[in-house]
Amino acid sequence: MAMLLQHFLKCFRRPCVWAACGFTGLALSASAQPEIYGQPDSSKFILIPPQADDWTRHFRIGALVGLGISADFNTRGTFNISGNDPAKGIYDDGYVRPDGQTANDGYTGYWGYNKASQYNAAAHTLEMHASSGFSTAGSSSADAGPLPGFELAYGDNYWYWKHARVGWELGFGLLPISISDSHSMSGTASQTTYTFDTGNIIVPGAPYQGGASGPGPIIPQQPFKQETQTFQNQTITGSRSLDVNLYTIRLGPSFFWDISEKFGMSLGAGPAIGVVSGSYNYNEVVTINGVPSHNYGKANGTEVVYGGYVNGALMYHIKDDDKNGDLFISAQYMPMSSATIGGGGREGRLNLGGQVYVSAGINWPF
Repeated sequence: MAMLLQHFLKCFRRPCVWAACGFTGLALSASAQPEIYGQPDSSKFILIPPQADDWTRHFRIGALVGLGISADFNTRGTFNISGNDPAKGIYDDGYVRPDGQTANDGYTGYWGYNKASQYNAAAHTLEMHASSGFSTAGSSSADAGPLPGFELAYGDNYWYWKHARVGWELGFGLLPISISDSHSMSGTASQTTYTFDTGNIIVPGAPYQGGASGPGPIIPQQPFKQETQTFQNQTITGSRSLDVNLYTIRLGPSFFWDISEKFGMSLGAGPAIGVVSGSYNYNEVVTINGVPSHNYGKANGTEVVYGGYVNGALMYHIKDDDKNGDLFISAQYMPMSSATIGGGGREGRLNLGGQVYVSAGINWPF
């Protein structure tokens, strides 16, 4: 292992490595075909001399598509509503807030309401409603579909065997993941009705929105009555989503075989580790007696995931005099552990046990 690390650092001190990273549009100079050091028919593995001027190393960059990724969403518990704030005069179907002119006398002209059914002309009352919370227990699953990302890889070879080379490869991948679910849930919800006395004012027709400083009819800032009711079997609609980035690093042995002068293939396998970082987001609506109440928020999280990989790539050699480069297409199976992000009775679990990457790009041997 120490010898491997010394060789790896030695390679990175060479200017050609940084040229490969910085000039991704140029192919590097290299020999057309590897030499077998005078023993092309040997059936033994031949150690490549450290000072060999041969294209034992490679740098690869490409776009990838992630497949086979899904998520499970679980919601269980009792939840408050974030879209209203009766203490500040913000209701689900209107508002009654202090204005800039009558803030000290208990009345305000800064109020509004949405529906005509809220006003009782005979009783001279105006009702505002606010859901105070709901409880539910539900779960659902969603597939991500194809997800775009990119990958980088660097590798080196230590042995030849006829037209094959054996070495190692280090790879990095970045895959942004967004998975949404919009299944409805059923639950128990509570709603409070706040009743205001409109007195003898002429109440404007609905919908009405009074301004903070503009002239208009005034009503008391505080309701004279409030009543809370509980409603069973209410429908909670909306969406839940996982919006995360998956960073992966893999390292393992590699095997390359020159099929012909133009085509080659490589195989690799080994352990992989990843970091999932992002957020669980929810945007829900609880509707009681025709009055919608919005509930939204997010939970951030980061988790480490583990697994392994098996990959294969097909190379097409592009040659121009003494210049070499490869176009490649590859497939990679990278099963990893799941990652869970959430809190407070909500969680989204990212399932990575069946993920497959298909990628294509440019490979520079040097």
